[in-house]
Amino acid sequence: MSSQKRSEKGIKLRVGEARQRDVGRKIARIDRETMEKLGVSLGDFIEVIGPKGSDVVKVWQAYPEDEGAGLIRIDGMVRKKLGVSPGDYVTVRPISVEPAVKVTVAPIGELPVYGDLSSYIKRQIMGNPVKRGDIIEVPLYGMLLRFAVISTQPSTIVYITEHTYIEVRTEPVRPEVLGEGIPKVTWEDIGDLEEVKQKIREIVELPLKYPELFEHLGIEPPKGILLYGPPGTGKTLLAKALANEIGAYFVTINGPEIMSKFYGESEERLRKIFEEAQANAPAVIFIDEIDSIAPKREEVTGEVEKRVVAQLLTLMDGLKERGKVIVIGATNRPDALDPALRRPGRFDREIEIPPPDKRARREILAVHTRNMPLAEDVDLDKIADTTHGYTGADIAALVKEAAINALRRFMKEEGIEIEKGQPIPAEKLEKLKVTMDDFLTAMKNVQPSLIREVFVEVPSVHWDDIGGLEDVKQELREAIEWPMKYPHVFEKMGLEPPKGILLFGPPGTGKTLLAKAVATESGANFITVRGPEVLSKWVGESEKAIRQIFRRARMVAPAVVFFDEIDSIAGVRGSDPSGVIDRIVNQLLTELDGIQPLRRVVTIAATNRPDLLDPALLRPGRFDRLVYVPPPDYNARLQIFKVHTRKLPLAEDVNLDELARRTEGYTGADIAAVCREASLIALRERYRSTGTLDVVKVGMEHFIKALEKVPPLLSKSNIEMYERLAKELKRVSGSGSFRRVSLPYG
Repeated sequence: MSSQKRSEKGIKLRVGEARQRDVGRKIARIDRETMEKLGVSLGDFIEVIGPKGSDVVKVWQAYPEDEGAGLIRIDGMVRKKLGVSPGDYVTVRPISVEPAVKVTVAPIGELPVYGDLSSYIKRQIMGNPVKRGDIIEVPLYGMLLRFAVISTQPSTIVYITEHTYIEVRTEPVRPEVLGEGIPKVTWEDIGDLEEVKQKIREIVELPLKYPELFEHLGIEPPKGILLYGPPGTGKTLLAKALANEIGAYFVTINGPEIMSKFYGESEERLRKIFEEAQANAPAVIFIDEIDSIAPKREEVTGEVEKRVVAQLLTLMDGLKERGKVIVIGATNRPDALDPALRRPGRFDREIEIPPPDKRARREILAVHTRNMPLAEDVDLDKIADTTHGYTGADIAALVKEAAINALRRFMKEEGIEIEKGQPIPAEKLEKLKVTMDDFLTAMKNVQPSLIREVFVEVPSVHWDDIGGLEDVKQELREAIEWPMKYPHVFEKMGLEPPKGILLFGPPGTGKTLLAKAVATESGANFITVRGPEVLSKWVGESEKAIRQIFRRARMVAPAVVFFDEIDSIAGVRGSDPSGVIDRIVNQLLTELDGIQPLRRVVTIAATNRPDLLDPALLRPGRFDRLVYVPPPDYNARLQIFKVHTRKLPLAEDVNLDELARRTEGYTGADIAAVCREASLIALRERYRSTGTLDVVKVGMEHFIKALEKVPPLLSKSNIEMYERLAKELKRVSGSGSFRRVSLPYG
């Protein structure tokens, strides 16, 4: 049955949220069937009537999925004026609107000095219906300037045309004079989180609007919601939007502000807040950072905290009924809360707010760039694709940083001096646009807040910067790049991407360099762990460090966790008398292949002593791929020479083929040292002959001398030993034990 109902005064339609592109445009999207019944077409005006008032909006075509649903999509500003929420019904009827001759507006609050704004405002609201008392929001370079409509000619509802004269007064008008507050946060201001919004509205709006439903079912309505998730994902923003949308009495408790040093005063403040809410029911109490006032009682030493927790427990579900009062708590540390709070009757529903995925990031970007003048080259989809692990707050900071970059560039190009009171002409402001380059520069400065503690700036290394090792590079591409760039293909093929890759081989063959290239090429968040830094003298701290690393990696997935010199922390269990290594290995085993799954997190480890690793780490499901990084052969050495001599001024007699033939047994690190030494020898000769330093060509004789000074690190027997070990490891990886091969050192 259609949700559309005929009435004598118009048609009743169900309210839906507006999409990001429609916010602030005074438009309503309705389907063709409704347009025909109303006798209106695209661009005509309709009056929308709600319980608290009415508003005039422009008719726009419904989205294809809304056809026949009896839905009208209007934004938060219009909904607030009507006094409705998504899901409520409004009456819609056609209305005739005259063109405006003159419209006078005044700023709400102080107006920045910007020269003549009338033509700019006219362009922004062209075709929009306005009436006296309306609030107009005009985006001006990342800010929203708010104006109140003081008067219109004619004095009825009018729409803006090319011939309308807009008069802008400089004297600000106070919001209270209009009898309207400025809308703060609406559902459209929250990018994505549709599922969370739906759950909150079910728990909060239904009991407040339709208490008879719960009475009929003979059940108590839910009493509380706990919102938890990483910092910056939108917990407080959801509560603000809820307060604005439902129109219920809203009380906020910022955790620490109720605490007092006087005996009994903290509990008294809590009681007063609940009494105030009960007196104004239906009401919502929002407790931000609830872990600060309700920690686990067995873990706190202060008596005040214990009494406050006990008071909160009795207020939320004690002997005294609290009526139509819903409590919403927000925290990023749910495990720190007292367990007695986390039961039905207190917090009935716990809703996790995870970091946004790609689609959600695109929505959040649309919210924050809604009023920003973007250049044509800005691709929000590409930005959403490359901002893995960014929370909503991180994306807001990214957009702000991009805007500052654009402003810096604009002021330099236009030669604008920052002088107090100097107006910027409106025609110059129109040239100010935020480009894709501004966003890319901002991404270098704004990193995901969840991994700031463990984030390391990795030098930009590409596959081309690594000579040879084509087979190894291909294995890494298949294991890391492909699952991250084409997850849908792996899903349809029923392929489970590998969880771990162990790079092993002689020192200097490029294991760490390969990990750097993976970080650059995959575009994933890269968390690097230098083995020994995990070790701690305190019991439990080393394992906690490993847990924290993987917990963060799960939050900011897709992510690559790189353990350099893993043999220093993951030796054979039983070899360390203190037991620290044993506990770290056990923690690593459970993280890599435990009950809690690793999704879109790949672990790479590098070592030149695989014989020291615990065998349990080397089975499939933990380190699935054991990749031997061999010393370079002739072709690989030639490629490495080409990479390292790319920026060297070479003499014509330099023969890289000959050098590659002469460097049998040299690793990539050895060849890099030979190239450095050859450059230094050439500079030394120049200095001795002229007494000054200058750019000089590096000749073949310099390389020959360098080869004499830099001997190869590996002998033939070393290489043979590593190759035997590689075969042994690959043969028995998964059986849990292998014949130990001692590596020659010294």
